[in-house]
Amino acid sequence: MKHNAKIGVLAVFSVLLIAVFLFIKVGGNWDYVLPRRGLKILAIVITGSAIAFSTVVFQTITNNRILTPSIMGLDSLYMLIQTFVIFVFGSTNLTVANKNINFVICVGLMVLFSGLLYKVLFKREGQNIYFLLLMGLILGTLFQSLSTFMQVLIDPNEFQIVQDKMFASFNNVNTDLLLIAIIAILGVAVYFSRFIKYLDVLSLGRDQAINLGVDYDYVVKRLLIVVAILVSISTALVGPITFLGLLVVNVAHEFLKTHQHKYLILGSVFISIIALVGGQLIVEKVFTFSTTLSVIINFIGGVYFIYLLLRERKSW
Repeated sequence: MKHNAKIGVLAVFSVLLIAVFLFIKVGGNWDYVLPRRGLKILAIVITGSAIAFSTVVFQTITNNRILTPSIMGLDSLYMLIQTFVIFVFGSTNLTVANKNINFVICVGLMVLFSGLLYKVLFKREGQNIYFLLLMGLILGTLFQSLSTFMQVLIDPNEFQIVQDKMFASFNNVNTDLLLIAIIAILGVAVYFSRFIKYLDVLSLGRDQAINLGVDYDYVVKRLLIVVAILVSISTALVGPITFLGLLVVNVAHEFLKTHQHKYLILGSVFISIIALVGGQLIVEKVFTFSTTLSVIINFIGGVYFIYLLLRERKSW
């Protein structure tokens, strides 16, 4: 099957799953059910697209298929921000209660953190990108430790609010946040369009890309900012889903059997939407909201991550 045909199959399957999610067991309450489910679907499409897109780009830059943007510590920073605000100001503070303010603060701080991290680490010429990943991992561990410390000291009633932030949720999505997220992602997509032509070359590695005339450091810095913005938006919108990107991008590689990014990006986006819509259906219809979507995705993704590690070890 050709790549275009495979992408077409994924697109059709995505549309069918979305239709099932929208119209299953409506029970005649069209005016009430469809708008609420429509918002969930819109949030799923935005989140799934942002995570899949950013993971494809990130794995291309690092030339490693078992890494995800979460290794830079953005998920841990998100939890630190949420915990710190509630720990210091309480759950009744406007920053916590108002989702719009919370969203803007989270995205702003996460992008600022990423920008400062890249600025400092790429200050010297020829700085290895794996040093950036190592620093991201260390800082992520630090943020997680600080969050845990504050969560131990926090009031038990306040901790329940913090706990809700630990897991991604597509219930009660704020329409205003969706609008802000869509505008931001469209802006990032327009900016990214000038760099998409470099992705196939970057996947060959730093030395080969430089030999083929790519200004490697310039392109990589800008692509990392794009990745940081997309991850920040998706995390601040619904919460952290650590293993989704790893899962969908590797499945896209296995299904499409290509290294061309014009197919990989589309395929990863559609597989991400399928995974999220299918997972949300399971959460609502099978588990009747007794678990969260991120728990299911992270469990499957974690198992798949272990499989990838064992496969890589065997190949070596």
